[in-house]
Amino acid sequence: MSVGKRLGRLEARLAQLERENAQLRTRVAELEAVRARVTELEGVVAERDATIAELQAKLGQNSTNSHKPPSSDPPGTRPPKKRTGKKRGGQPGHEPHIRVLFPPEMVTVHSEATPDECDHCGSRRLDIFAEPRRHQVIDVPEPKPDVQEYAMYGGLCHDCGEETWAPLPDGVPRHMFGSRLLALIALLAGMKISRRRAQELLRELFGIPVSLGALSEAEERASTALAAPNDEALAHVREQPVKHVDATTWRVGGALCSLWAIATKLVTVFAITADGTAARIRDLLATLHGFLVTDRGTTFGFWAMDRRQVCWAHLVRKFISYTERHDEGARIGEHLLLFTQCMLFQWHRVRDGTLSRRRFQAEMAPVRIAIENLLVRGASLGLRGLSGSCEDILAHRDALFTFIDVPDLDPTNNLAERVLREFVLWRKVSQGSQSERGCLFAQRVMTVFQTLRQQRRSVFAFLVEACHAAQHGLPAPSLIPGTR
Repeated sequence: MSVGKRLGRLEARLAQLERENAQLRTRVAELEAVRARVTELEGVVAERDATIAELQAKLGQNSTNSHKPPSSDPPGTRPPKKRTGKKRGGQPGHEPHIRVLFPPEMVTVHSEATPDECDHCGSRRLDIFAEPRRHQVIDVPEPKPDVQEYAMYGGLCHDCGEETWAPLPDGVPRHMFGSRLLALIALLAGMKISRRRAQELLRELFGIPVSLGALSEAEERASTALAAPNDEALAHVREQPVKHVDATTWRVGGALCSLWAIATKLVTVFAITADGTAARIRDLLATLHGFLVTDRGTTFGFWAMDRRQVCWAHLVRKFISYTERHDEGARIGEHLLLFTQCMLFQWHRVRDGTLSRRRFQAEMAPVRIAIENLLVRGASLGLRGLSGSCEDILAHRDALFTFIDVPDLDPTNNLAERVLREFVLWRKVSQGSQSERGCLFAQRVMTVFQTLRQQRRSVFAFLVEACHAAQHGLPAPSLIPGTR
């Protein structure tokens, strides 16, 4: 074969190989594109799987594993209570609850009866006992308004022709509300009864026709009467060694605001502010005195960490949510929950006086280390929804165990949450307030209600005294225990 033919064949073969190489390169490029697309889709799937897991976790949230209130729990959230086999009612050995008779000075009608003859043999020779059996029938008097009328005559001056009218006597209000009626209207509002319902009650019970506008005016006057006791209560809680603080939302004319509760053992103060920022609560507290019991909100970062106590009730719910995971975080959650329950059980013994604080502190030293180590381990796993939470709890390390060393400091913020719940019920009924005046009335009335309940004092008696004092220029009563 000639050299020319061989060269032609080689050139043809080379061209064929170049075409095949180009085809292979195209195929490789296509495969690389497919691989890149697969990698991209795998990332999308992983992201969506994480989103689905997060949504499923949120869907499974309830009052036992999150901040949600029990009222939001769907049916079947809590398991039914196991039957004990005991009959309904009081059990043998329980403390009896006997109806207490009213004292003699409160009895309006008193009558006496003696037996004429023996029920057993008919004999009339009876020695009457000195002490009778007492039976009381309790009713309420016919409700009637106490209407006080002041007739003020006028006269026409013969010299100037002008009219002159006699003024109201000193101490008589220029409006239609006496102190007891003002107190009753405030009491109905504090019991979360709407103005229309209050209007109906006043008409049905007392025959008093009151317009909605007049009720609003009465609330304003009652609010003014309660201003001084509220200011005194706020100054008191600021100086207390332990303060429980919590917040929720409130609406003023449709705008979202914040409702704060500052609770101590005997005095609680509510305040409605424009927002829930750290600056607001710092201004409200006004001092950095004492220990603060709160959740882990960044709002409270201005308070020294070693003088705070993070609420363990919140942490327990968080640990329960860990146990419901389907990864290694579940085991960490179970161990955290176990150590926490042990710690709180022993604290209850300290509170009840069955365990000394020194012994409690010694027993909790290894528990503290175990809880912190578990949180460190959880933070190192890099698990979404767990590691960041563990890191945040560790950031509050100095506020986790303050209650172990400080007497009279609770490990939970349940006090503030309980008192705030009453105001939340008002919000559900009223949908908030429409003005600053309405906010002041709401926070002042609820401060009085909650504080007097904690002290087991009469709310209505206090409201009557406050309204009477405001109408006659007298010193206002005090919400502080042990003072006037």
